[in-house]
Order: sequence, then structure tokens, then C-alpha cells
Amino acid sequence: MTTAEAIRQPRGAFAALTVRSYRIYLAGQSLANTGSWMQSIAQDWLIFSLTRSSAAVGVTMALQFGPILLLGMHAGIAADRLSKRRILLITQTLNAVSTALLAVITIAGAVTAADVYVFALLSGVIFAFDVPARQAFVTDVVPEGQLRAAISLNAAAFQAARLVGPALASVLIVCAGTGWVFAANAACYLGPTVGLLLLRPAGLQPSAAPAASAARSPRAAREAAAYVWRRPEILWTIFLVGVLGTFGLNFPIVLTAMAKSAYGDDASTYGLFNIVLGLGSAAGAVLAAAGARPRTRAIVSCAALFGVLQVAGALAPGIAVFAVLLAAMGLVNLICQAMANSAVQLAVDPEMRGRVMGLYMLAFIGGTPIGALTVGEITSHFGARAGMAFCGTVPAVAAVVVAIVLAARARGGAAARRPDNPKVRTFALFPHHPNGSYRGRRGRSFPGCTSHPKRMCMIVARGGEPNDAANDCPAAAALGSGSHRPLRHHRKARGRSDGTGVSRPFGGRPPGGGEDHQGRTGRGGWLPRQVRP
Repeated sequence: MTTAEAIRQPRGAFAALTVRSYRIYLAGQSLANTGSWMQSIAQDWLIFSLTRSSAAVGVTMALQFGPILLLGMHAGIAADRLSKRRILLITQTLNAVSTALLAVITIAGAVTAADVYVFALLSGVIFAFDVPARQAFVTDVVPEGQLRAAISLNAAAFQAARLVGPALASVLIVCAGTGWVFAANAACYLGPTVGLLLLRPAGLQPSAAPAASAARSPRAAREAAAYVWRRPEILWTIFLVGVLGTFGLNFPIVLTAMAKSAYGDDASTYGLFNIVLGLGSAAGAVLAAAGARPRTRAIVSCAALFGVLQVAGALAPGIAVFAVLLAAMGLVNLICQAMANSAVQLAVDPEMRGRVMGLYMLAFIGGTPIGALTVGEITSHFGARAGMAFCGTVPAVAAVVVAIVLAARARGGAAARRPDNPKVRTFALFPHHPNGSYRGRRGRSFPGCTSHPKRMCMIVARGGEPNDAANDCPAAAALGSGSHRPLRHHRKARGRSDGTGVSRPFGGRPPGGGEDHQGRTGRGGWLPRQVRP
């Protein structure tokens, strides 16, 4: 995409709706999400009615989300290697068939708890392949400049479905029975199938070719893990999302128990709780779409606030106070999820997106069996309020731990960049200039970065200036004494322009004294002087 095309792209919370392919995709997914929420309410209510046990609801969730632990990474590799559109067509069709079978058994009155467990496991296997492909497919239907708005709109549509789905499920359960909810969900899966068939390949964004190593699953998995490990902003975001998904988002268990034991004993109360939660979540999705670029600090703050709200909800004296807190939980949780999702997708390289999103969903959903069983047992033995308090305490503590770690890393990085520190120094490389070179201290000349021609790049070297091999990105990455990364946010960094259209993220005097590339002196890092022949 050229700079002129990027400038012409519409901006704002609803900019992605100007893309035809995304409108079709969003409409189909909205219908499927509505049916999924209907089935979630009906399935939880059915298993609770059959067993009268919160632990049984936890077992159902464990079976439904457990397969992603074993298949999530393989599904991410498949999303990188194969057509995401084809994967989604297969998963949506299988979902429709399995849900229709469960509907027939339930309507016939022959359903048992074992049947629910089997279909939950089958749904989990399909879900493991569906989610990474669906997450990564968004980048195929919208340009990169509109990705954050598209992710937030997906979240808003998902939460709007949370409003409509539980309401429809509650009405159908009371008027027709649980089996007809499953039948309605099977019909809803026709929406995304038709939408995917309507998408024209010419209207999709070009996808990056996967690395050759993606052909072997073990090696591809190791590369994806190493890729995330080298990027703290991705690593800690995925860690926090994993804690939220494992312990914080067990609403089917705690809300069912709260509706049964604390505030009544009917499906309408449980449906009301889900509607209130969805209303707050939809508002949070809209706010996330209109917000600024997501930052790790904001994600950590939202995770901590979400945990505090859950603890407060566990202590709520009445249903009115609980409903207000539940809406706030939905709002904060959705903002946190939307920011985390878009932050990871915007930070990852296109050829790694499927595998990284596989790890993301593995962390987000893969821990659900552990969390569901734990929360189910706590709720069964100590009550609904104790279970909800536990769900809020763990994410809050995790957010505090992440905040402490990030603060320590920031202090360490600031100390390493001080001019009086002889061990670690930071060097900036301009984009490669075919008609010129950049001169450093002591008259040394070297070309700019050749592998990232459109970005400023930074080398952190120990013990002085980087050697000549460090001027090339692959060589710099292999330096035993330093590390290298592109500067993705150089346009917002402090400093003045160097005259080439690239902002100067490091200003001031070199560590050993002297002038910067514009002849100015002052405090700060070192930026090489540009010299044209």
C-alpha cells in the first residue's frame, strides 16, 4: 500500500464499514454469534437442569474449550498455510450439522448429560480450528490502516449478539423448550456460510506468504513461541489475556449460580444478567473502536479494574447494584479484550499472524478447562459469591504483577540508555538511502538499514558502536552482544525531522561528546550524521 493510498483511507470508529468484503463478513458473523450465544445459554441451562450442579457446568466448559490446548497451535499453522476462507467454510458447516443433531436429540426428549458432554467436546474441536482462522481473516478483508476499527467492530457485533442471543434463548426456552434453541442456532450458521461464499477473492487483501518452516508443525510452533518471547509487548499482553480467559471470564458458571442461589431460581434472571453484561460490553466495544492506539499500560489498567469490579459484584447487596456492576464489568472487559487483540495483531508480522493468533487464542481459551473446573468447584462448595470473588482476585493480582515487571523493565532500560553507562548504548539507523550513507562518530561511514527501507531501526549494542555487520538487519539480529528492532512508532517519537520525512527519535549529543546530525548538542542518545555524496 502506498502512502497516498493510506492517507485516502477513511478513519474513525466505523471506517471499516466502507469495505464491501468486511460488511458481508461482519453480517454473517453477527448472525452466527447470535446463534452461538443462544446455544451457550441453552446448553448451560440444560446441563444445570439435568444435574443441578455448578461443577457439571464447569465440566461442560472444560470439554468445550479443552481441545484448543492440543489443537490451537496446529490450527494457527493451518491458518498461515491454508486458505482462511476455506477453513471457515468447513468449520461453519460442521457447526451447523452438529448443532442440528443435538437439537433433534433434545426435542425428542432423549438427551442426557453424557450427550451434552459429547457435543460440547465436538464443538470444542471445531472451535479450535475456527478461532485462529477467524481472527487472522480480518486482515484479509480490511486494509491494515482500518484493522483496529475492524477488530473493535467485530467485538461490538459480538456483544450486540450477546444482547439479542440470551433474550431470544430465554423466550424460546420458556415458550418452546431448549431443543428449539439448538435448532435456531443451526439455522444461524447458514449466515456466515453464505457470506463467505459471496466474498470475491479479488476483493480480499493480499496475504503474506508463510515462511518455509511453517510446513513442519513442531518447528513452526517453536518459531512462533520464540517470536513472541523476543517481543515483550506481545508476550505480556498474551500472558494477561490468558489469565483473564482462564480465571476472569467464567460468567456462565458464576452467573448461573448467582441467578439460582442469590437472586432467584429461573431462566429469566440468568438471561437478564447476560443482557446487562452484553449491554456494557457493546458500549465498551464502541469506545474501543473510537479510542487511540492501544498501549500495554492501558491494557494492564483495564485488567486490574475488571478484577476489582468482579470482587465488588460478589459483595453486591442487591440485584440492582449487581446489575450496574455487571454492566461495568462488560464495558471494561470488552475494552481490555479489544485493545489486547488489536495490539497483538498490529505488532505482529503478517507471515506470523496466524501462528501468533493461535498462541493468543491458546492462552485466552486454552486455560478455560482449568479455570472452569476450579471456579465450578469453588462455587459448588463455598457459594456463588465466593466463586465470583475468586474470578476477580486472580486477574487483579496478575495485572499488578505485570505492572511491576513492566515498570522494572522500563527503569532498567532508562538506566541502560544513560550517557554515563558504558555497557549498553543505543544506535539509530535511518532507512537505507541508495544515494548516500550515514557517518557516525570518529568519521565512520555506513549505509542505512537495507531490510526495513521504510522504518527507522534501532540497535542496542554493548560496549560501544555496532560493527559494520550491524548495519544490516539480519546481521544485527545475530549479534552476540546486541539486539535490533524496527522502530514502529518513530513518527510519534520526540525530536525534530531530519529533513528526510522521518522523525528523529533520539536527539542530542553522543555519549562521548560531539554534535548530532544537525550540528546541535545536548543530552540524549546518538543519531548518526547523514552524508550525501
